Amino acid sequence: MTKTADAIVIGGGIIGCSTAYNLAKLGCKKVVLIEEKYLASGATGRCGAGVRMQWGTEPNCLLSRDSIHMFENLEEELGYSDSIEFKQSGYLLLAYNEKAVEQFHKNLGLQHKLGIPSRWVTPEEAGELVPHLNLQGLHGATFCAQDGHCNPFKATDAYAVAAKRLGVEILTYTRVTNLLKDGDNIKGVETTAGTIEAPMVISCAGSYTRELGRMVGVDIPVHPERHQILVTEPVEPLQGPMVMSFYHGIYCQQVPHGGFVMGLGDPNEVKDYNTDSTWHFMQEMAAKITFILPVLKELRVVRQWAGLYDLTPDKTQILGAVAEVPGFFVAAGFSGHGFMIAPVVGKLMAEVMLGKEPDYPIDMYGFQRFASGDLYVEPSVV
Repeated sequence: MTKTADAIVIGGGIIGCSTAYNLAKLGCKKVVLIEEKYLASGATGRCGAGVRMQWGTEPNCLLSRDSIHMFENLEEELGYSDSIEFKQSGYLLLAYNEKAVEQFHKNLGLQHKLGIPSRWVTPEEAGELVPHLNLQGLHGATFCAQDGHCNPFKATDAYAVAAKRLGVEILTYTRVTNLLKDGDNIKGVETTAGTIEAPMVISCAGSYTRELGRMVGVDIPVHPERHQILVTEPVEPLQGPMVMSFYHGIYCQQVPHGGFVMGLGDPNEVKDYNTDSTWHFMQEMAAKITFILPVLKELRVVRQWAGLYDLTPDKTQILGAVAEVPGFFVAAGFSGHGFMIAPVVGKLMAEVMLGKEPDYPIDMYGFQRFASGDLYVEPSVV
Protein backbone atom coordinates (compact mmCIF):
# COMPACT_ATOMS: atom_id res chain seq x y z
CA MET A 1 0.00 0.00 0.00
CA THR A 2 1.34 3.41 -0.95
CA LYS A 3 1.26 6.23 1.55
CA THR A 4 1.65 9.91 0.74
CA ALA A 5 3.37 12.72 2.57
CA ASP A 6 4.39 16.31 1.96
CA ALA A 7 8.00 15.75 3.04
CA ILE A 8 10.15 12.76 4.00
CA VAL A 9 13.15 13.02 6.31
CA ILE A 10 15.64 10.13 6.16
CA GLY A 11 17.68 9.72 9.35
CA GLY A 12 16.64 9.81 12.99
CA GLY A 13 19.61 11.56 14.52
CA ILE A 14 19.40 15.10 15.87
CA ILE A 15 19.76 16.63 12.38
CA GLY A 16 16.79 14.65 11.08
CA CYS A 17 14.63 15.25 14.15
CA SER A 18 15.46 18.98 14.15
CA THR A 19 14.59 19.23 10.45
CA ALA A 20 11.32 17.31 10.86
CA TYR A 21 10.30 19.50 13.80
CA ASN A 22 11.05 22.70 11.93
CA LEU A 23 9.22 21.54 8.82
CA ALA A 24 6.11 20.91 10.91
CA LYS A 25 6.55 24.15 12.82
CA LEU A 26 6.63 26.08 9.54
CA GLY A 27 3.37 24.51 8.42
CA CYS A 28 4.33 21.41 6.45
CA LYS A 29 1.31 19.19 7.13
CA LYS A 30 2.41 15.61 6.54
CA VAL A 31 6.03 15.00 7.53
CA VAL A 32 7.38 11.45 7.83
CA LEU A 33 10.75 10.70 9.43
CA ILE A 34 12.33 7.32 8.64
CA GLU A 35 15.03 5.74 10.83
CA GLU A 36 16.60 2.34 10.19
CA LYS A 37 17.11 1.59 13.89
CA TYR A 38 16.15 3.73 16.89
CA LEU A 39 16.44 7.50 17.25
CA ALA A 40 20.03 8.67 17.85
CA SER A 41 21.35 5.19 17.04
CA GLY A 42 23.93 6.49 14.57
CA ALA A 43 26.47 9.30 14.77
CA THR A 44 24.37 11.38 17.20
CA GLY A 45 24.27 8.74 19.92
CA ARG A 46 27.96 7.91 19.50
CA CYS A 47 29.36 11.44 19.51
CA GLY A 48 31.31 13.24 22.22
CA ALA A 49 28.41 15.74 22.47
CA GLY A 50 30.55 18.83 22.88
CA VAL A 51 29.34 22.18 21.53
CA ARG A 52 31.72 25.00 20.66
CA MET A 53 31.80 28.30 18.83
CA GLN A 54 35.58 28.21 18.31
CA TRP A 55 35.99 27.37 14.64
CA GLY A 56 38.25 28.55 11.83
CA THR A 57 35.71 29.31 9.11
CA GLU A 58 32.88 31.84 9.20
CA PRO A 59 30.12 29.35 8.25
CA ASN A 60 30.93 27.03 11.13
CA CYS A 61 31.32 29.93 13.58
CA LEU A 62 27.89 31.28 12.64
CA LEU A 63 26.11 27.93 12.76
CA SER A 64 27.64 26.96 16.10
CA ARG A 65 27.21 30.41 17.68
CA ASP A 66 23.51 30.53 16.88
CA SER A 67 22.98 26.86 17.76
CA ILE A 68 24.49 27.34 21.20
CA HIS A 69 22.12 30.24 21.79
CA MET A 70 19.29 27.89 20.80
CA PHE A 71 20.56 25.10 23.07
CA GLU A 72 20.40 27.55 25.96
CA ASN A 73 16.62 27.79 25.57
CA LEU A 74 15.85 24.50 23.84
CA GLU A 75 13.78 22.92 26.62
CA GLU A 76 11.49 25.93 26.69
CA GLU A 77 11.33 26.22 22.89
CA LEU A 78 10.36 22.56 22.50
CA GLY A 79 8.20 22.29 25.59
CA TYR A 80 10.42 19.46 26.85
CA SER A 81 9.56 18.24 30.34
CA ASP A 82 12.95 16.58 30.88
CA SER A 83 16.45 18.11 30.83
CA ILE A 84 18.80 18.03 27.87
CA GLU A 85 21.65 18.39 30.42
CA PHE A 86 23.20 21.38 28.69
CA LYS A 87 26.15 22.82 30.60
CA GLN A 88 28.44 25.65 29.58
CA SER A 89 31.83 25.20 31.20
CA GLY A 90 33.88 26.27 28.21
CA TYR A 91 36.33 24.78 25.73
CA LEU A 92 40.08 25.10 26.18
CA LEU A 93 41.88 24.59 22.85
CA LEU A 94 45.60 23.92 23.34
CA ALA A 95 48.42 25.15 21.07
CA TYR A 96 51.70 23.21 21.06
CA ASN A 97 53.59 24.91 18.23
CA GLU A 98 53.88 28.26 16.46
CA LYS A 99 51.74 27.12 13.55
CA ALA A 100 48.86 26.45 15.95
CA VAL A 101 49.42 29.79 17.69
CA GLU A 102 49.21 31.60 14.35
CA GLN A 103 46.06 29.71 13.33
CA PHE A 104 44.40 30.29 16.72
CA HIS A 105 45.00 34.04 16.55
CA LYS A 106 43.56 34.07 13.04
CA ASN A 107 40.55 32.14 14.37
CA LEU A 108 40.14 34.60 17.23
CA GLY A 109 40.03 37.54 14.82
CA LEU A 110 37.23 35.87 12.89
CA GLN A 111 35.36 34.83 16.03
CA HIS A 112 35.52 38.31 17.56
CA LYS A 113 34.17 39.81 14.32
CA LEU A 114 31.17 37.52 14.75
CA GLY A 115 30.62 38.37 18.42
CA ILE A 116 32.01 35.14 19.84
CA PRO A 117 33.52 35.77 23.31
CA SER A 118 36.66 33.66 22.89
CA ARG A 119 40.05 34.78 24.17
CA TRP A 120 43.72 33.91 24.12
CA VAL A 121 45.16 32.55 27.36
CA THR A 122 48.77 32.02 28.37
CA PRO A 123 49.97 28.62 29.60
CA GLU A 124 49.72 29.89 33.15
CA GLU A 125 46.15 31.09 32.62
CA ALA A 126 45.30 27.74 31.05
CA GLY A 127 46.62 26.12 34.21
CA GLU A 128 44.27 28.27 36.26
CA LEU A 129 41.30 27.11 34.17
CA VAL A 130 42.34 23.44 34.44
CA PRO A 131 44.67 23.08 37.46
CA HIS A 132 45.70 19.49 36.62
CA LEU A 133 46.78 20.45 33.07
CA ASN A 134 50.39 19.60 32.22
CA LEU A 135 51.94 22.81 30.89
CA GLN A 136 54.97 21.11 29.34
CA GLY A 137 55.39 22.22 25.74
CA LEU A 138 52.26 24.36 25.82
CA HIS A 139 52.51 27.66 23.91
CA GLY A 140 49.08 28.94 24.94
CA ALA A 141 45.42 28.25 24.29
CA THR A 142 42.09 29.79 23.41
CA PHE A 143 39.07 29.66 25.69
CA CYS A 144 35.37 30.40 25.29
CA ALA A 145 33.23 30.15 28.40
CA GLN A 146 29.98 29.74 26.44
CA ASP A 147 31.10 26.46 24.85
CA GLY A 148 29.93 23.31 26.57
CA HIS A 149 28.27 19.90 26.47
CA CYS A 150 24.80 18.43 26.03
CA ASN A 151 23.19 14.99 26.29
CA PRO A 152 22.72 13.84 22.66
CA PHE A 153 19.95 11.35 23.45
CA LYS A 154 17.95 13.88 25.46
CA ALA A 155 18.38 16.64 22.87
CA THR A 156 17.27 14.32 20.05
CA ASP A 157 14.34 13.12 22.12
CA ALA A 158 13.33 16.71 22.80
CA TYR A 159 13.08 17.40 19.06
CA ALA A 160 11.31 14.09 18.39
CA VAL A 161 8.70 14.64 21.11
CA ALA A 162 8.03 18.18 19.87
CA ALA A 163 7.85 16.98 16.25
CA LYS A 164 5.32 14.26 17.09
CA ARG A 165 3.27 16.82 18.99
CA LEU A 166 3.07 18.79 15.73
CA GLY A 167 1.94 15.74 13.77
CA VAL A 168 5.20 14.30 12.45
CA GLU A 169 5.06 10.54 11.90
CA ILE A 170 8.27 8.81 13.02
CA LEU A 171 8.97 5.34 11.62
CA THR A 172 11.76 3.54 13.46
CA TYR A 173 13.27 0.18 12.49
CA THR A 174 12.37 1.03 8.90
CA ARG A 175 15.01 1.00 6.16
CA VAL A 176 14.92 3.01 2.95
CA THR A 177 15.58 0.58 0.10
CA ASN A 178 15.25 2.97 -2.84
CA LEU A 179 14.56 6.56 -3.79
CA LEU A 180 11.88 7.09 -6.42
CA LYS A 181 11.83 9.60 -9.27
CA ASP A 182 9.24 10.87 -11.70
CA GLY A 183 11.38 11.99 -14.60
CA ASP A 184 14.10 14.09 -12.97
CA ASN A 185 12.01 14.95 -9.91
CA ILE A 186 12.00 13.11 -6.62
CA LYS A 187 8.82 11.13 -6.11
CA GLY A 188 9.27 9.39 -2.77
CA VAL A 189 10.93 6.37 -1.17
CA GLU A 190 10.60 2.64 -1.01
CA THR A 191 11.06 1.21 2.48
CA THR A 192 10.85 -2.12 4.27
CA ALA A 193 7.41 -0.93 5.47
CA GLY A 194 6.14 0.02 2.02
CA THR A 195 6.24 2.93 -0.42
CA ILE A 196 5.80 6.55 0.61
CA GLU A 197 5.32 9.17 -2.08
CA ALA A 198 6.29 12.78 -1.45
CA PRO A 199 7.48 15.75 -3.53
CA MET A 200 10.33 16.46 -1.09
CA VAL A 201 12.90 14.09 0.42
CA ILE A 202 15.89 15.10 2.54
CA SER A 203 18.81 12.89 3.50
CA CYS A 204 19.94 13.48 7.07
CA ALA A 205 21.55 10.02 7.04
CA GLY A 206 25.19 10.94 7.61
CA SER A 207 27.71 8.94 5.61
CA TYR A 208 24.90 6.79 4.15
CA THR A 209 23.88 9.88 2.15
CA ARG A 210 26.28 8.84 -0.60
CA GLU A 211 24.40 5.57 -1.05
CA LEU A 212 21.09 7.42 -1.19
CA GLY A 213 22.47 9.84 -3.77
CA ARG A 214 23.55 6.97 -5.99
CA MET A 215 19.95 5.72 -6.02
CA VAL A 216 19.04 8.84 -8.02
CA GLY A 217 22.25 9.05 -10.02
CA VAL A 218 24.08 11.68 -7.98
CA ASP A 219 27.53 11.25 -6.42
CA ILE A 220 27.60 13.11 -3.11
CA PRO A 221 31.18 13.19 -1.71
CA VAL A 222 30.58 11.98 1.84
CA HIS A 223 32.73 9.22 3.34
CA PRO A 224 32.45 7.33 6.65
CA GLU A 225 35.39 7.33 9.05
CA ARG A 226 35.52 5.59 12.41
CA HIS A 227 36.19 7.68 15.52
CA GLN A 228 36.56 6.00 18.88
CA ILE A 229 35.58 7.26 22.34
CA LEU A 230 35.82 5.99 25.90
CA VAL A 231 34.28 6.95 29.22
CA THR A 232 35.77 6.51 32.68
CA GLU A 233 34.23 5.78 36.02
CA PRO A 234 32.48 8.80 37.62
CA VAL A 235 34.41 10.89 40.15
CA GLU A 236 33.82 14.13 42.01
CA PRO A 237 33.86 17.32 39.88
CA LEU A 238 37.42 17.89 38.76
CA GLN A 239 37.38 19.59 35.38
CA GLY A 240 35.10 22.28 34.01
CA PRO A 241 36.20 23.00 30.41
CA MET A 242 36.51 20.58 27.56
CA VAL A 243 40.23 20.20 26.84
CA MET A 244 41.08 19.76 23.17
CA SER A 245 44.38 19.39 21.35
CA PHE A 246 44.45 19.35 17.56
CA TYR A 247 48.17 18.53 17.79
CA HIS A 248 47.41 15.28 19.63
CA GLY A 249 44.06 14.78 17.90
CA ILE A 250 42.11 14.41 21.15
CA TYR A 251 39.40 15.95 23.30
CA CYS A 252 38.46 15.25 26.91
CA GLN A 253 35.71 16.50 29.18
CA GLN A 254 34.04 15.60 32.45
CA VAL A 255 30.32 15.15 31.88
CA PRO A 256 27.59 15.86 34.46
CA HIS A 257 27.47 12.32 35.89
CA GLY A 258 31.19 12.58 36.76
CA GLY A 259 32.80 10.38 34.12
CA PHE A 260 35.42 11.65 31.69
CA VAL A 261 34.50 11.24 28.02
CA MET A 262 37.42 11.41 25.61
CA GLY A 263 37.93 10.79 21.92
CA LEU A 264 40.79 10.44 19.48
CA GLY A 265 41.05 11.10 15.76
CA ASP A 266 43.26 8.72 13.78
CA PRO A 267 44.41 10.06 10.39
CA ASN A 268 45.14 6.50 9.26
CA GLU A 269 41.56 5.29 9.62
CA VAL A 270 40.18 3.53 6.56
CA LYS A 271 37.06 5.18 5.16
CA ASP A 272 34.49 2.46 5.73
CA TYR A 273 31.59 1.59 8.04
CA ASN A 274 33.62 -0.23 10.69
CA THR A 275 32.46 0.66 14.23
CA ASP A 276 34.45 -1.94 16.16
CA SER A 277 36.50 -0.80 19.16
CA THR A 278 40.22 -1.55 19.43
CA TRP A 279 42.89 -2.00 22.08
CA HIS A 280 45.14 0.21 19.99
CA PHE A 281 42.76 3.13 20.57
CA MET A 282 42.70 2.64 24.33
CA GLN A 283 46.49 2.41 24.54
CA GLU A 284 47.06 5.50 22.40
CA MET A 285 44.32 7.44 24.18
CA ALA A 286 45.77 6.57 27.59
CA ALA A 287 49.28 7.61 26.56
CA LYS A 288 48.19 10.97 25.17
CA ILE A 289 45.64 11.96 27.79
CA THR A 290 47.85 11.07 30.77
CA PHE A 291 50.53 13.36 29.32
CA ILE A 292 48.11 16.27 28.97
CA LEU A 293 46.04 15.56 32.11
CA PRO A 294 48.27 13.36 34.31
CA VAL A 295 45.80 13.05 37.17
CA LEU A 296 43.50 10.95 34.98
CA LYS A 297 45.94 8.02 35.02
CA GLU A 298 44.25 6.76 38.20
CA LEU A 299 40.81 6.45 36.59
CA ARG A 300 39.33 3.18 35.38
CA VAL A 301 37.73 2.91 31.94
CA VAL A 302 34.07 1.84 32.05
CA ARG A 303 33.57 1.25 28.34
CA GLN A 304 34.61 2.36 24.86
CA TRP A 305 32.75 2.58 21.57
CA ALA A 306 33.08 3.88 18.04
CA GLY A 307 30.96 5.98 15.72
CA LEU A 308 31.23 7.36 12.21
CA TYR A 309 32.17 10.81 11.08
CA ASP A 310 30.51 11.65 7.75
CA LEU A 311 33.47 13.39 6.14
CA THR A 312 33.61 15.71 3.15
CA PRO A 313 36.83 16.67 1.32
CA ASP A 314 36.93 20.07 3.08
CA LYS A 315 35.47 18.86 6.41
CA THR A 316 32.51 21.19 6.00
CA GLN A 317 28.89 20.09 5.75
CA ILE A 318 26.79 19.76 2.61
CA LEU A 319 23.46 21.58 2.90
CA GLY A 320 20.80 22.39 0.36
CA ALA A 321 18.97 21.23 -2.72
CA VAL A 322 20.39 18.77 -5.23
CA ALA A 323 19.87 20.63 -8.50
CA GLU A 324 20.02 17.47 -10.62
CA VAL A 325 17.04 15.97 -8.75
CA PRO A 326 14.44 18.65 -7.90
CA GLY A 327 12.82 17.93 -4.56
CA PHE A 328 15.87 16.07 -3.17
CA PHE A 329 17.80 17.80 -0.37
CA VAL A 330 20.88 16.99 1.68
CA ALA A 331 22.03 17.81 5.21
CA ALA A 332 25.12 15.66 5.72
CA GLY A 333 28.91 15.63 5.71
CA PHE A 334 29.26 17.32 9.10
CA SER A 335 32.72 15.84 9.70
CA GLY A 336 32.23 15.40 13.43
CA HIS A 337 30.35 18.58 14.33
CA GLY A 338 26.78 17.90 13.24
CA PHE A 339 25.41 17.56 16.75
CA MET A 340 26.51 21.00 17.86
CA ILE A 341 24.99 22.85 14.89
CA ALA A 342 21.80 20.80 14.58
CA PRO A 343 19.39 23.43 15.98
CA VAL A 344 20.24 25.95 13.27
CA VAL A 345 20.72 23.39 10.50
CA GLY A 346 17.23 21.95 11.03
CA LYS A 347 15.72 25.42 10.88
CA LEU A 348 17.64 26.44 7.76
CA MET A 349 16.86 23.23 5.90
CA ALA A 350 13.15 23.49 6.67
CA GLU A 351 13.12 27.07 5.38
CA VAL A 352 14.94 26.12 2.17
CA MET A 353 12.72 23.09 1.53
CA LEU A 354 9.56 25.16 1.94
CA GLY A 355 10.80 27.94 -0.33
CA LYS A 356 11.31 30.49 2.44
CA GLU A 357 14.24 32.87 2.68
CA PRO A 358 16.68 31.43 5.25
CA ASP A 359 18.11 33.61 8.02
CA TYR A 360 21.42 33.58 6.17
CA PRO A 361 22.40 32.05 2.83
CA ILE A 362 23.56 28.45 2.60
CA ASP A 363 24.64 28.42 -1.06
CA MET A 364 28.27 28.01 -0.01
CA TYR A 365 27.41 24.62 1.51
CA GLY A 366 26.15 23.09 -1.76
CA PHE A 367 27.93 19.94 -2.91
CA GLN A 368 28.56 21.57 -6.30
CA ARG A 369 31.46 23.40 -4.63
CA PHE A 370 33.59 20.28 -4.96
CA ALA A 371 33.36 20.47 -8.74
CA SER A 372 34.04 24.22 -8.86
CA GLY A 373 36.81 24.14 -6.23
CA ASP A 374 35.17 26.76 -3.98
CA LEU A 375 35.95 24.88 -0.78
CA TYR A 376 35.59 25.92 2.86
CA VAL A 377 38.43 23.99 4.49
CA GLU A 378 37.85 23.83 8.24
CA PRO A 379 41.23 23.85 10.07
CA SER A 380 39.85 23.10 13.55
CA VAL A 381 38.64 19.49 13.46
CA VAL A 382 39.80 16.56 15.60
